[in-house]
Amino acid sequence: MATKPPAPIRILVVDDHRTFAEALAMALETQPGFSVAAAETGPRAVEVAAEFRPNVVLMDMQMPGMGGVEAIRRVREVDREIRVVVVSAFDEEILQAQAIEAGAVGFLTKQTALADLPGLVRRVHAGEALVDRQEYVCLLRVLRRRRHQEATERQRANRLTPRQIEILQLMADGVDGKEIARRLEMSPLTLRTHVQNILTRLAVHRKDEALVVAIRHGKISAGS
Repeated sequence: MATKPPAPIRILVVDDHRTFAEALAMALETQPGFSVAAAETGPRAVEVAAEFRPNVVLMDMQMPGMGGVEAIRRVREVDREIRVVVVSAFDEEILQAQAIEAGAVGFLTKQTALADLPGLVRRVHAGEALVDRQEYVCLLRVLRRRRHQEATERQRANRLTPRQIEILQLMADGVDGKEIARRLEMSPLTLRTHVQNILTRLAVHRKDEALVVAIRHGKISAGS
């Protein structure tokens, strides 16, 4: 009796750059035992994953709308057995750590030789992670450190007084120091003291850094 051939490995390529996605798909489709689908956005990737039920997903991280990290989470909600590999032009530790936390099992750069791709996909499908244990721990440590920094920064921003927020908003709107002092009915020296207190409270050294922190944590809006 003839042996039934093994089921093909189902691969979903997710990338908003059509030319690159087509190159990846072509490199895989020419290999025996592969079935390939593609999506250009995070939401579409979730839809295709539900229909196609991929074994392996090659996921871009920089996409408009739903980014790669959220797309990884949503795709793995479809099926926790899906193995997601990040394929990105960017080599950022924070982004990699967020991807690992979301469920990715490895990373490839967009400079990876297409000839190496089928073997890498087979390794991932077989259960191999492309991130070793030490790198995994280091990446999660980086993420914890960043979150601690963000929490500390948020606490500092929350300690800004209404007057300090008012000054920062005027600065963000492009109002110069002389005009800010006039509008708030204070002397230039008093304004400088307020600004220095803002820098100290936010633990930054420059006014532009203070504006970035205040905007990031919703204390002021970006200047008009």
